[in-house]
Amino acid sequence: MNDTLTTSAVVTPNDSFGLDNLTTGEFRRRIDRLLHTEGPRFRRLWAYYRNTFRARPANLTRTDSGSDRPYRLAQEWGLPSRITGVRSGAEIFSCEPVGEVARKEVVIENDIGWRVDTMVDYLFGRPIVVNSAAPDPDRRALIERLLRLILAQSGGITFLQQLALLGSVYGFVDVLVKFDAENVATDVTTPIETSCGVQELGAPPMYRTTEPTSDGAGSSAGNERAESNNADRPEHSLPSAAGSASGEPVSAETKSPSGASRSSSLQALQSLARRIRLEIVEPARALPILAEDDYRCVRAYAQVYECARNVESRRQIIRRRLFDRLIPRFSNRASADEREQVVAVEIITPDGWRKYENEQLVEEGGNSLGEIPLIHIQNTAVPFEYDGASDVEPLIPVQDELNCRLSDRAYRITMQSFKMYLGKGIENFTELPVAPGRMWMTDNEKADVVEFGGDGKTFSEDNHIIGLRDAMDKISGVTPIAAGAIKGRIGRLTSAAALRVTMLALLAKTERKRTTYGRGIQRICELALAWLDCAGLFHTTPDERRVELHWPSPIPVNQLERLQEALAKLNVGVPREVVLRELGY
Repeated sequence: MNDTLTTSAVVTPNDSFGLDNLTTGEFRRRIDRLLHTEGPRFRRLWAYYRNTFRARPANLTRTDSGSDRPYRLAQEWGLPSRITGVRSGAEIFSCEPVGEVARKEVVIENDIGWRVDTMVDYLFGRPIVVNSAAPDPDRRALIERLLRLILAQSGGITFLQQLALLGSVYGFVDVLVKFDAENVATDVTTPIETSCGVQELGAPPMYRTTEPTSDGAGSSAGNERAESNNADRPEHSLPSAAGSASGEPVSAETKSPSGASRSSSLQALQSLARRIRLEIVEPARALPILAEDDYRCVRAYAQVYECARNVESRRQIIRRRLFDRLIPRFSNRASADEREQVVAVEIITPDGWRKYENEQLVEEGGNSLGEIPLIHIQNTAVPFEYDGASDVEPLIPVQDELNCRLSDRAYRITMQSFKMYLGKGIENFTELPVAPGRMWMTDNEKADVVEFGGDGKTFSEDNHIIGLRDAMDKISGVTPIAAGAIKGRIGRLTSAAALRVTMLALLAKTERKRTTYGRGIQRICELALAWLDCAGLFHTTPDERRVELHWPSPIPVNQLERLQEALAKLNVGVPREVVLRELGY
């Protein structure tokens, strides 16, 4: 986390983790719960959405039933042992064979995946319009341009779709807004030509990186050197593209720069946008420390994950490198034996951040922003809980039941879809072929050929499968028509109103999600501008950091009708800016 603050020396604290409002034992229990309880649950949710594929080992023998396939799917975890022939474990692909039970026909129809993808498409299928709420028009246009560059360098619409996908699967998604302080002195302090001439951006001392020392004095020494360097340097102002140092708009003489100046101003904004990094936190790593009296207040935020660490000493490293040069074949084997698995914990507080490996402090720093740069987005708002409501979790039991009945029907069809014959009193019956025009002859008067088998119609089974699909439609709010699967006549859909009635549940859920995700996007923009203001690179006031979002219509519309409606609004006096925002411009 060298992107936010100064790095200090490596020390080992007397009290592990250094959390004032939480005991060390309680924090260890939360870490253990995240790694061994919540982590497997999150992996199951993702596996049910993706229905991941895993090839079966080639050395395993096939069952006598002949219905075994050389691969396994993730959703087989929820099928009974009488179908799969194995007993599922805690993890998705962990299982053990069940004695004297052969594997049947396994049918997996992933109804969860396409429903989640459809919800993401309706929420962020088209780009949204981000408008600044700054009172000054020039500052508003400048801030909007900067915010769009920040979102674009993080992925743009792809980044928003990832937020919606993770939130829909896990129930929530966390984003850390980080300031990249690497190479600030070489990148940001480079003279940038703007409409006001050549300006220089100076990085404040608190963002300069210092090398860790054994006595822990490297941070203060580095800051003293940075302050002395800045003292020798004349005081610099921000470029006109960012306004004055006090946050006031540019003068009228600088509002019409030349082509070269306009290009330089764009490069300056792009340089500022590259300083902001939007980092999506994997839910299986997220461990928020909430206030005891308010679940909405995050006192500290931790990320917990397992990683490999090299435990070799300096002498061992030199000896191994010499051994690798002499015998290169064993280089990988020797290095792998010297690594161990450690539990890393990164904790962010309003005052600073720390990184631990097996409860040993290895890195730390301060927090210049003064608050946790965290944006927590609930997929669907749930009161008194940090996690939101997942779209996958309530569908898992119905998905398992659907896969179970489809597998049962496949096995029944396999056993009954072909004709079978029972021959009585006929010599060499098994050697006689069954073909059109073929005659069987015998002198036995009691000889007989009995036909049995064949697929019979079972209305109860078909109705049960239809009922399961209807249940998934009601739980998810996504019907097949929303994904474009139209099987029969549904009437004449001649207007957007008819489509809204047909997909009422999905549109209502989309509007609820726009509330939570829209608030998160607004908070991302505010924190990004706050980081740049704290760094002294782009000064803004709290009022200028507020943004407004304008969402496109989630259903297909007639563009000609939209333009006619826009002209009618202009005729009755609606401002032109408002009409253009509604059109998505």
